[in-house]
This record gives sequence, structure tokens and C-alpha cells, in this order.
Amino acid sequence: MANSEKQSAPLFTGRLKWIIISVVGILLFSLFLAKSCTVVDSGEIGIKFHKWDTSEEKYGGVEGTCKGWVFYNCFTTEVFTYPTYIQRKNYEAFNVNAKDASTFQMDPTIAYRINPEKACDIFVKYRKGVTDLENGYIRTCIYEAYRTCANRYTSDSLMSSRANFESDVRKRLETSLQAEGFIVEEFTSQITPPQSLAQMINEKNAAVQSALKAKNKVAEAQANATIKIAEAKGAAEALQIKADAEAYYNRTIAASLSPMIVQEDWIEKWDGHLPTVSSNGGGMILDLKNLK
Repeated sequence: MANSEKQSAPLFTGRLKWIIISVVGILLFSLFLAKSCTVVDSGEIGIKFHKWDTSEEKYGGVEGTCKGWVFYNCFTTEVFTYPTYIQRKNYEAFNVNAKDASTFQMDPTIAYRINPEKACDIFVKYRKGVTDLENGYIRTCIYEAYRTCANRYTSDSLMSSRANFESDVRKRLETSLQAEGFIVEEFTSQITPPQSLAQMINEKNAAVQSALKAKNKVAEAQANATIKIAEAKGAAEALQIKADAEAYYNRTIAASLSPMIVQEDWIEKWDGHLPTVSSNGGGMILDLKNLK
């Protein structure tokens, strides 16, 4: 009985040893497999490269782009990913100088995406992630575009031609970024002029508004005067027309009633006797004294 127990003990110990070795082996294999496999989704571009490749070729150890399930040797190879969907970055404000040395504050916001066809070039050249690229190369390009374009404008022309200035900045920025593989989708900025210039602009705007208001008042007074003149002229013409009508009426009535009025007056003064004829002097004389 004791011998049997002594024989089974080494056997159990050996099996336990192999079980532990198998479990450790499975864990190591799983870890290796996890480290040697990754998934590059549809919104990314994967770049597979060899860590210790020192070749002088164009891509220097980069095999190329990849998508979906990617298997590789985690000891010698790695997969780096770039997003291909639109990235948006709002930068902190910085200062640039205009042609006359006035200082303007720029607060830019950019929306861009990485050109998948140039993802390998970006990786080989910079070996940086999106965040590092935004805070490094892309920010430098934005600052350089602002600085170069601002030096072509005076303070007044920059403010009066702000749309042209921003268009020039965007064109220069697109040229520099697109050459490196970054496509600019949107670019906006808030431009803050120096305090002294802002005050001058406000005073100028106030003067313009005041002059416009005075001009409007003059135009309103002239319009009111024109209305009053027109009303007075209309009233005078109406009175003249009325007077002419009354005069015409009176003349017409007078012309039609004068014979009747004379006859009526004659009838009223007639005493009922016919006129008499005097024969003195051998002539016929009509005595009209009785008609008076």
C-alpha cells in the first residue's frame, strides 16, 4: 500500500508539471497571437513596417498600407494607423504682424483629412501620430501662412479686405499641406485687430452712422417740404378752379337774366297808362315821363 502511494506521487507530480507547462504555453501563445494580430477598420489606413530595417529605399522598411485583419511578427514588425476621416482642430490664438508692424491676433480652426495615397509618405517622413502632427507640422504651416500673407497687407487694408486676406491664407495653406498629404476641408479664423485700430474703426463707423443719420434727416425734411409745397399748390389750384367756376356761373346767370330783370323793372314802374303823343311844334313826341 505504501509502495503504491510512493509510485503514484511522482506520476501525479509529472502530470501537474506538464499541465502547468501547457497552460503557460497556451497563455504565451495567446499573448503572442494578440500582439501579432490587429484590425484596421474602414475609417483608418494601416501602415506595416519593419522596426529594424535600415535600407535606404524610399519607404525605409515600410511594406505598405493594409486594412482589415493584419497578422505580423510582433518582435520585428509593427502596424501603425492613421485615421482617414475628417479631423478638426481649434488652435489657441497667436499673433502676427501686418505690413505696418501692427499686431493682429489670429484664432484659427481647421478641418482636414489624410490622403490615404500619401499615408506612407507621411509616416516615413514624420513618424508621428495625428495629435503630434497637429501640434507640430500643421500648426507651423498655419502660422507661416498667416505670417507671410499678413506682411502683404497694411492694417487698414487687412481689415477692409478681410475676405481676400483669409482667401490668400487658405490658398497658401492648402498648397503647403496638400503637398505633404493633408487635404484641407474647412478653414476659418477669427481676426482680432489691435485695440487702437479697433477704437479707430469704431469711431469711424460711428461717424459714418451719424452722417448717414443726418443725411436721412435732410432727405426726410426735403421730402416733407416737397409734400407741403405740393399740398399748398394743390389747394391754391383748387381755390382758383373754384373761383373760376363761380365767376363763370355768375356771368352765365347774369347774361341770361338781364333782359328779364329790365322788363320786370319796367312792369313794376308802369302806372297802367299808355304813352301819350304831343303835337306841339308839329312833331310827334313820345312822352316818357310817365314811364319813369
